[in-house]
Order: sequence, then structure tokens, then C-alpha cells
Amino acid sequence: MRLKRVPGDSTRPIMDRVKESLFNIIGWDIHGIRCLDMFAGTGSVGIECLSRGAEHCLFLDLHPAAIKTINENLQTTRLHDKATVLQANAIEFVAKPPKQPFDLVYIAPPQYKKLWLDALRAVDNNPKLLADADAQVIVQIDPVELEDITLTNLQEKDRRKYGSTVLLFYVQAAATLK
Repeated sequence: MRLKRVPGDSTRPIMDRVKESLFNIIGWDIHGIRCLDMFAGTGSVGIECLSRGAEHCLFLDLHPAAIKTINENLQTTRLHDKATVLQANAIEFVAKPPKQPFDLVYIAPPQYKKLWLDALRAVDNNPKLLADADAQVIVQIDPVELEDITLTNLQEKDRRKYGSTVLLFYVQAAATLK
């Protein structure tokens, strides 16, 4: 089943390989989780989580075309009943206390704007966003954007590079869990 793309997005074949690698890494730890797909675009990562048994996914995107595409893709995959789609500023959204915490937060913002730094800091500043010690935050960026970031509640656990994409994996810092 082929998902629709957001108009003007030509990165899909590369991103499909990155998504496949991502799910090979996180494996079957998806069953029953609640996930947050920030800057969701087509919704492909959140939809993949739902298709692998996630309980629920919240999709956030600011752009109406993306929201329309996510909703169409959820209808196509018949996963709409396990999803919430909001047109919202993702960084502002995660700054607020969550109704329910998430087991997986996926951050894949538009590139070359350093939005990943602001988004990751916003998640770091709101530890109640994450369900428990096993919760993960995953960032997808272009290696050109990579820079050091000081965080309080999150620590980098892993980093993988796939061509022009880097995946950064974060977990709650040990001090946060005490």
C-alpha cells in the first residue's frame, strides 16, 4: 500500500530506506506504545508504528497540506481510529503538560532551520512528556545540521548515519529517573 506524499516532497525513496533502518533498530518494542510524531509530514513514521501495533499516535504538523495528507494516509491504511491529527506548532505543543505521556517521540522537522534543536530542547524541558525510563526520543536530521546540544533530562544513547540522514536516539538521563 503506497502512502500519499505531501506535494513537492521528492525525498521519499531515501526516507523509505531510513525508515526501514529505523524500525530495524527499534524492533518490536512498538507494540502497545503511545507515540508522538512531531513535524509529521506524510505521517509515515507514525503510521508505521501503528501498523506494528502501537496503541495510539498523535500526529502534529503546522501545514494544512501535510494534515490533509496524513488524514488521507490514515484512511488508506484504515488506522485513523488509533490516531489523533492536530494542526499545531509542535514545539509549542510539547512545551505544555501532556494529557498522556508518550513512549516514543519522533522529531523530524524541516531541514536547515535548526528546528530540531528547539524541538529537542522543548521535549527535554518537559520530562512529563515521556512515559517512563524506556521511553525514547528519536531525531532525524541532515548531518550538516548536526551540532552539540546540552540537555538536562535526556541523554544520547545512539547515533546512526544513512547517507544524508542522521538518526539520533535519546533516553531519559539517569539523574531524571531518580
